[in-house]
Amino acid sequence: MKADEFDSIIFDCDGVLIDVTKSYDTTINRTISYVLKEIADITVDTPLTNEILLKFKSTGGFNDEIDITYSGILCFIAAKKLNKNPTELIIDVLDNADDSGIAYIENFLNKIDVDIADIKSRLGYPSTDKNDLIHATFDELFFGPELYSKIFQKESKFSEKGFIENDNVIVTSELIEALKKKFNDKIAIVTGRGFNAISSSLKEILNQFNVENSVFLEDESRDLAKPNPQSLIRAMKGLNSKNCLYVGDSMEDMILAQKASELGFQATFCGIYGSGKLPDMKKKLFTKHNVPLILESINQLPDILMIKKA
Repeated sequence: MKADEFDSIIFDCDGVLIDVTKSYDTTINRTISYVLKEIADITVDTPLTNEILLKFKSTGGFNDEIDITYSGILCFIAAKKLNKNPTELIIDVLDNADDSGIAYIENFLNKIDVDIADIKSRLGYPSTDKNDLIHATFDELFFGPELYSKIFQKESKFSEKGFIENDNVIVTSELIEALKKKFNDKIAIVTGRGFNAISSSLKEILNQFNVENSVFLEDESRDLAKPNPQSLIRAMKGLNSKNCLYVGDSMEDMILAQKASELGFQATFCGIYGSGKLPDMKKKLFTKHNVPLILESINQLPDILMIKKA
């Protein structure tokens, strides 16, 4: 890999620009706990361990945290019906998971003869209007009452502050300015977040990116979700990029870049491993899959690309 071979740089957000271990990851567990108590009278404080969260994200089919939430709920209820340890069941489910996401989870549970049709019907997930119990609870907990009301024009059933306030912003204005000079302003974002969620955390830093040619997948239809490469291809076309460096932290991001390249849009994946709770495991995962560029943090990019911070 040569530092001067790329004509643009495109970033994922969560785990790359922002450390989300105390925001999104916490919201996943809090939502699972709330919904399980509401619909199945199951009480559990921390349903998914850090290892299990990473297992979900390592399959390539769970870029959407609410999909992880839904799958966790299904598995806990299935475990109750089977009189099995839920953690052991989830590990069994994920050990050979492919990148089809919630479809794989549902098919696995059906194959082991546990009836989840009633629960699926009650949950109604995913819904096109995102008004199902899981979506609503997740968004209310994540955004908090004030921001939730502003975005959705609805009142939250929770009064506590949103977990989005626990976002730890890693990216700096200085780093983005240096990268903008290197790439002639061809710097954008392709993320599973919606625009409101990312702008709330990045604030004025977001304006330093080419927002017009960025893609915020929470605001798009589900069929565009990662690892569908069309979001990255759209961003590359908008930037008039022939060879981009795509910086992400998950298997979905790696597959996204690979699929874009297979379609003739050259994208090299850079894997970031240092912002999660299990960095060594993520680094090993990237190494196992021969990721061409593996960095602990985006703050190492200037050294790798041989540029100086502004």
